Amino acid sequence: MPFLLLGINPAILKAKRRLAGCTVFITGASRGIGKAIALKAAKDGANIVIAAKTAQPHPKLLGTIYTAAEEIEAVGGKALPCIVDVRDEQQISDAVQKAVKKFGGIDILVNNASAISLTNTLDTPTKRVDLMMNVNTRGTYLTSKACIPYLKKSKVAHILNISPPLNLNPVWFKEHCAYTIAKYGMSMYVLGMAEEFKGEIAVNALWPKTAIHTAATEMLGGPGIESQCRKVDIIADAAYSIFQKPKSFTGNFVIDENILKAEGIQNFDIYAIKPGHPLQPDFFLDEYPEAVSKKMESTGAVPEFKEEKPQPQPKPRSGAVEKTFRIVKDSLSDDIVKATQAIYLFELSGEDGGTWFLDLKSKGGNVGYGEPSDQADVVMSMSTDDFVKMFSGKLKPTMAFMSGKLKIKGNMALAIKLEKLMNQMNARL
Repeated sequence: MPFLLLGINPAILKAKRRLAGCTVFITGASRGIGKAIALKAAKDGANIVIAAKTAQPHPKLLGTIYTAAEEIEAVGGKALPCIVDVRDEQQISDAVQKAVKKFGGIDILVNNASAISLTNTLDTPTKRVDLMMNVNTRGTYLTSKACIPYLKKSKVAHILNISPPLNLNPVWFKEHCAYTIAKYGMSMYVLGMAEEFKGEIAVNALWPKTAIHTAATEMLGGPGIESQCRKVDIIADAAYSIFQKPKSFTGNFVIDENILKAEGIQNFDIYAIKPGHPLQPDFFLDEYPEAVSKKMESTGAVPEFKEEKPQPQPKPRSGAVEKTFRIVKDSLSDDIVKATQAIYLFELSGEDGGTWFLDLKSKGGNVGYGEPSDQADVVMSMSTDDFVKMFSGKLKPTMAFMSGKLKIKGNMALAIKLEKLMNQMNARL
């Protein structure tokens, strides 16, 4: 019972040291998610092959393959640090041969190494495209190919790619097409290899439901982003759960929170950097409350968490909010609509508040009081005072979100795009 109160499944405790003596080959294991998975397995007494590039201390990023090896051995594992750039087939082959010579084989492969650039087509240099394709897609393929002959001899035999479900919603392509394709390449190997090696090797993907606090997240999100993230521990625990499953558990796109809930974990605050703070959803997932609301309304039901639409619609408002929307409307153009392609809903509290919308999908764009004609992509809730400050440049949307003044539901990528649009309009507001 005490363990349940802590949110820990006793079954996980009984499975302690399930990975003792197993050899786990992990790319990108010198820091972040890769190192967290390594440490989790090392506590069982596993052998860890740290296949990563960082041999010398990085000026901005903590950790090397050697410091990771020290941490792994400190918790009970055995470590083999190998300098590996997954773009280099020979370095991969050499590391695999060293692992087999030292530990006698390979039982688990984790393809974690990844490169990211959240830039659109015209803003992504060819060099960066090549990097993402060669690390994410090609590197995963080459490392898998090198390890498979030894995995086929293992009783455990798992390949785990840290990659997302194959969500073909265009929104995940339009802002960072090259990155999405490179990352989805890792996921497509799950589909193909799970079938190709069915019965011999379990091949699965693992992806977080929320943002995970790593050095990469810090660089992309800036200071303060950590409060919206979970710890790397949640990915490590989810990976550990997958490793315990039989070879028949294959071809799955696993979300960290879902598999841990199935294991009996109830308290996810233990994984939060700042318990109770709103968490940022990760990319490639379409799980938002308004989608549930829409489904309920289609059957004639009114969701309890959503106020019934007032009938008739109140008369148009006047005041600071109405003036702000009027200026926004005058600033709209076909080019802005074409570049944005999103509908924003604003739920404003206070004087001159209510429900307002900004439609940047319809030709020429539109704004107004009440509900938009189509479902909103992003819903923003805040006070009218903060809304006016935000659109006039006196309150940064990021700071409003981090301080709790602004609540966002829906597509975070499109929410970020609105912030860029606001910066263009600030001079007029």
